[in-house]
Amino acid sequence: MAARQLGADEPTDTEFIALQNKAKVAFKEGGGVDIFIKAYCADCHGHKKAKSGLNFQRSIKKPGNVIARNHLKQAVTFVESLDMPPDDEDKQPTDEERRQFAEWVDQIKYLSPKDPGPFELRRLTKIEFGNTLHDLFGVDRAIVDDLPDEVVGAGYLNSMSPLQSEQYLGIANAVLDEIWASEGKPVTRFQKEWLGNALAAKSNQRNAANQVALSIAGRAYRRPPAESEIEVLLRVYDVARENKQSHPSALRLMFKAVLISPQFLFITPAAPVTSDETIVPLDNYQLASRLSYFLWSTIPDDELLALAGKGNLNHPETLKKQVKRMLLDKRSRALFDGFGAQWLGIDQLKTKAFDEKKYPLMTDAMRFAMAEEARLFFDSIVRENQSVVNFVTNNYSFLNETLATVYGLEKTLTGPEMRRVKLTDPNRGGILGMPGILATTSFPNRTSPVNRGVWVLEQVLGEHIPPAPANVPTLEKQDKKKVANLTLRERTELHQTSASCANCHRILDPIGFGLENFNAIGQWRELDDSGGAIDASGVLPGGEKFETPRELKAIIATRKEELAKNVTEKLLAYALCRQLIGYDEVVVENLMNTIAKDNYRMQTLISEVVTSYPFTRRRVK
Repeated sequence: MAARQLGADEPTDTEFIALQNKAKVAFKEGGGVDIFIKAYCADCHGHKKAKSGLNFQRSIKKPGNVIARNHLKQAVTFVESLDMPPDDEDKQPTDEERRQFAEWVDQIKYLSPKDPGPFELRRLTKIEFGNTLHDLFGVDRAIVDDLPDEVVGAGYLNSMSPLQSEQYLGIANAVLDEIWASEGKPVTRFQKEWLGNALAAKSNQRNAANQVALSIAGRAYRRPPAESEIEVLLRVYDVARENKQSHPSALRLMFKAVLISPQFLFITPAAPVTSDETIVPLDNYQLASRLSYFLWSTIPDDELLALAGKGNLNHPETLKKQVKRMLLDKRSRALFDGFGAQWLGIDQLKTKAFDEKKYPLMTDAMRFAMAEEARLFFDSIVRENQSVVNFVTNNYSFLNETLATVYGLEKTLTGPEMRRVKLTDPNRGGILGMPGILATTSFPNRTSPVNRGVWVLEQVLGEHIPPAPANVPTLEKQDKKKVANLTLRERTELHQTSASCANCHRILDPIGFGLENFNAIGQWRELDDSGGAIDASGVLPGGEKFETPRELKAIIATRKEELAKNVTEKLLAYALCRQLIGYDEVVVENLMNTIAKDNYRMQTLISEVVTSYPFTRRRVK
């Protein structure tokens, strides 16, 4: 039996054409989507009226448009949750019609061509650049601290401003000052390792420069350099020699050219594509770099490069074996630093402001412990190949003496060391009861049921919540006399009296209220800041009721598929370094079908992302 090809779980061309034709029928005039929109939506969201700026009749004419797709998916969310059509509308779809509408709109993904998505030569992020310089040359990662921080989210900016160019030049000089001995001084360990006898060379210095160029470029570019790339470096050497610079100085200048070259700062293909195909597999070296920067945020190690050199890395089973090996390596903590911290919002904790008088526990040591708890928890789920559902359900965490005070366990733990602790309080455990996350979703001086509700819906369940209307006052701007005797819950519920706010707040408020027993830094409480009793009960749009955080967690945990799909989409976007579009939805569906068979385990998910169609291929034209 032949080995499975990369991305082979994708539909064949014939299968995909059939799916496309079925989708076109659903969206054509008189098709299922059109009939449903005209029957139940067009009066408020059609050509004559477009409440909230939503015109679904226009959307179904161009369903391939990104904005139209988002509008139609938003319609499905409200239709499935029974929030649309509004309760006061006499004409209501049946349960079967609602289900069928959701199924039709889901087919929108097949209207995009089979494509791995836009391909760009992406620049190393600030963290990746620091790790790369450290792992190659042994310099401190802090050498890149003056570079601007990257934009949070899926995708990377590939532009480089004049200021950034100057900064990269300054970093190259700083690296060389640290690793390169001045003339007349004993050579450094780096020079011995990288240059060999090229500096002891009295004759054939040009040949020595050629060998240095081959060695340096091969390691720095993370692939064999092209002949033209070596010629560029030798031209730098030659110009330096023509200007009366010594052999060692010319070699240093050549090395500097490597450190500021696009081939070092960007992840580039090993060789140009010679075929007429528009979509091609990544070459083995580029795949090694994509995999290494995905899981480790640094250069490929010798094993990855050796497999790439033999042309074996692009075999699915080889890739999966490498994923398993790499996740057990300490460098895999980068997956939390790059992906997990952004997904959970923990990356905001270090700079988030808190009222110091109200929350004196929020010291630098506490912030560090909260972030470490999230990292170690994330890492345990990945390393132990647990289900993504365990992000919500696990009954353990990682605490030290500092963090134990938030949990009320200060009498049982001592010392700064983070250690795994089984939690006996069923309201704790998992990301919904994690202090660092509860803190990042609060305001500096109080909790925010709205922020927490939005976080659970968007970051845990993958739903999209539109921004609040601009004319709605915040709680701080409410009439103080009218709300003087109201609890925070009662004040928040006033948003549901506004027609423009009610639909969203009916979905997100109950979730936020269900976490109100945790104060702004995650401590348990029975009374809110006004002295009123906490009411953590709620009813979700599907009718599920809960009274405590424990019961809310149990409900969220039953939504396995939504939870797993959300993590899958976010992880794939991070791996591809871009937002998901078009055919990516088909890829996600195939990933879900595969990982569901293994109970949505994290290593299975990561392996399937690495062997997926868009991760292993690129668009040429």
